[in-house]
Amino acid sequence: MALVPLNLFVNHRGKSSRQRVTCRYKCGDACAHPAPNTSPNEYFGDVVRQAVSRRSVLQATGVTVLAVGAGSALAACGRDDRTAPVADVAHTEPAPGMNFTAVAPNTEDAVVIPDGYRQSVVIGWGDPVLPEAPPFDVNVQTAAAQRRQFGFNNDFAGLLPIDGTEDRYLLVVSHEYTTEQFMHPGYDPEAPTREQFEIGLAAHGLSVVEVRRTPEGLEPVPGRYNRRITGDTPFTLVGPAAGSDLVKTTADPTGRAVVGTFNNCAGGLTPWGTVLSAEENFHGYFGAAEGAEAGSPIQADRLARYGVKLEPSERRWETFDPRFDPTKEPNEINRYGYILEINPWDPSSTPVKHSALGRFKHEAATIHVTDDGTVVAYSGDDERFDYMYKFVSTKKIRPGKDPAALAHNMTVLDEGTLYVAKLGSDIPAGEIDGSGRLPSAGAFTGTGTWLPLLRTEAGGRAESLVPGIAADEVAVFTRFAADKAGATKMDRPEDFETNPVTGKVYLALTNNDERGLDGEPGPDAANPRTDNKNGQVLEIVDDHAGTAFTWELLLVCGDPAAADTYYGGFDKSQVSPISCPDNLAFDSHGNLWISTDGNALDGNDGLFAVALEGPRRGETRQFLTVPVGAETCGPIVTDDLVVVCVQHPGESDDHSLADPLSHWPDGGDAVARPAVVVVWRDEGPIGA
Repeated sequence: MALVPLNLFVNHRGKSSRQRVTCRYKCGDACAHPAPNTSPNEYFGDVVRQAVSRRSVLQATGVTVLAVGAGSALAACGRDDRTAPVADVAHTEPAPGMNFTAVAPNTEDAVVIPDGYRQSVVIGWGDPVLPEAPPFDVNVQTAAAQRRQFGFNNDFAGLLPIDGTEDRYLLVVSHEYTTEQFMHPGYDPEAPTREQFEIGLAAHGLSVVEVRRTPEGLEPVPGRYNRRITGDTPFTLVGPAAGSDLVKTTADPTGRAVVGTFNNCAGGLTPWGTVLSAEENFHGYFGAAEGAEAGSPIQADRLARYGVKLEPSERRWETFDPRFDPTKEPNEINRYGYILEINPWDPSSTPVKHSALGRFKHEAATIHVTDDGTVVAYSGDDERFDYMYKFVSTKKIRPGKDPAALAHNMTVLDEGTLYVAKLGSDIPAGEIDGSGRLPSAGAFTGTGTWLPLLRTEAGGRAESLVPGIAADEVAVFTRFAADKAGATKMDRPEDFETNPVTGKVYLALTNNDERGLDGEPGPDAANPRTDNKNGQVLEIVDDHAGTAFTWELLLVCGDPAAADTYYGGFDKSQVSPISCPDNLAFDSHGNLWISTDGNALDGNDGLFAVALEGPRRGETRQFLTVPVGAETCGPIVTDDLVVVCVQHPGESDDHSLADPLSHWPDGGDAVARPAVVVVWRDEGPIGA
């Protein structure tokens, strides 16, 4: 199949396309405020000037690194072969799994897919999950109904086969946030009602839905596993924070029983059959009356580092429940911002929040298991100039899914060491000028070290590995510990994923338009552009259970015709333009799939496949686009289907529920609804 130029539709718009209304409700308008990381960590440029030796890191990593993607590890020592595009591949076969006609950039109010593929909506906001749930009616909403219906703004999606069946699965989906003015007719943001507050609580959390594979895609069915987790579901806090004075409240003097979960972004599936979910922008749910002040300078610093402002919140939840007012319940906010784990096979089970993995704005929790059974969990802190983390267990995974094995494995993430990443490079500082131009080596490469923060043992007993900070403080105020340890400030670290074929680790860095501004960190080898609107994707060869790694930028995203972009060395005239990478997934061939959020180029967000190995490395092809105003989330890619969550379709500063931009997915005059979509072929596997 001959390649055709795919970048003809690109026109720089200059900024992320995410609307301000989305930012206000999704992340508390974080990007409209100064980044909360004001730590004096050395600029990456200082690290560069220290001439970090890649060779010494590789020697320290030894056989472990070389056993996983040895070619990449060695190639990181010099990429002179990348100074020019890869030789002509127009007449070679596409990478296995990527043989589809790329979808062109567009602004349609539809999910646009390749020729020869089909699609259907699996489930959307308001659809029944539990028995006796009423049909969705935007004009007749109640909290009681929403607790039995599919929640709002779906993000992460996981698909778990049901043992003993050929066509049944559990679809587990997170509901990141609510946009009340696009949910409720006549909504008054200055004076929401109590019922709207309670509907909002119920529309958060997660849904567990049994689905059946049919010739028409995936179909929800009544099932004994179906469940809704909401903003008032009981949770158990475990690990070093549990029982600490930092998390005790009036309602819970034990500091162990948490109510609810919010802003559940991406997540992960565990090998033992449970689901992890990441609490991300929890700060936006807390507010106070105008003129309110923190109880002490220490509390003020802690609130500021996590982006909390003592002013009325967007949703005004603090007017209905004092737990959302830090001046009334100062510790309540410290009970959010964790990785939580649910057992989808037991609807009566109490989910847990794992404080050993730290508290920050987790984007995801991706599990990798080493050959000896050590569990490694990677997570990004999705904020400008924040950090990359990993947790390495001391407990080993126990094979099997019997109750004893499951009970053991659900404690694996409670014992181990939490790390934060420090990156370096020996690329000459003069070659990193903020323009994004490739250095003389032909690629942006370097080394890194995982800096230890916290070691946790059985029963939550823990040792701080950062002098001057207590163990429970590291667990609850992890950002301060990482600041003091000297972690590297990154451009919004989002989803981590590990390649199941090579073991390499990939990280989406969405964007950072403050990079290089006065008073902010300047460009560095891993974040090479000032005013970074389009983001990049980092490729890591990690000693998973160790502390050394090498890294390389796989993609420097944006307009392929622009000098500041890089597509793994592939001919940029032959790629689909990609901007603002967010969530990641892999297919069985080892191709990386990337969903986007806030495309800064003209066109809707979408899902892209990227070849990682061989002469077509860096080839990027768009598989689908989502409707106008929407974000692409939660990709699942199997051999015979692709699942995406379409989040916030039609959200626009210039439109409303009464004057909609989108009518997806129902069409006609229907209100726009976030929903899950499945794509498949009637003949043959995906990308064949």
